[in-house]
Amino acid sequence: MHRIAVYCGSRSGESLLFKAAANELGALLASEDISLVYGGARIGLMGAVADAALASGGEVIGVIPEPLMLDEVVHTGLTRLDVVGSMHERKARMIELADAVIAMPGGLGTLEELFEALTWAQLRFHAKPIGMLNVNGYFDALLRFLDDSVSTGFMTMENRALLVDASTPQSLLNQLLNVT
Repeated sequence: MHRIAVYCGSRSGESLLFKAAANELGALLASEDISLVYGGARIGLMGAVADAALASGGEVIGVIPEPLMLDEVVHTGLTRLDVVGSMHERKARMIELADAVIAMPGGLGTLEELFEALTWAQLRFHAKPIGMLNVNGYFDALLRFLDDSVSTGFMTMENRALLVDASTPQSLLNQLLNVT
């Protein structure tokens, strides 16, 4: 595994645990010689994971839509920055560049990116492992919803199993490296 796309918030959240996990994940990816592919911003958890990977000597590739190329948003210290025309192009480019996907805590954009990656995997548009870093139980309700979707017949167990989750970066990375 050479590159992992990380979807996460452009905000840091209320708990310091979220930023600590982003820092840990960024440093871990760099230490494992795995490049970070992410949304290209310098703010929130996005900036934290990128800064941690860069500080640990890692390669960081940002993918940002042209309309978000604002001085207060874009990270100017990346290894590489790909500027694309739209959010749709951003998501496609991130998946194209990555060997796996991780979702960290975030808002609507993070969830939308995660569910698109899962949908594409369900439809066999890609076969890349997808993980969720469930920091401090942030995604517990969403995981219950997915399990309920299986029990009510709206999702198969096979499709539910497309998403692995763990509460620490190291345990999640270990699972992603062992997905077949």
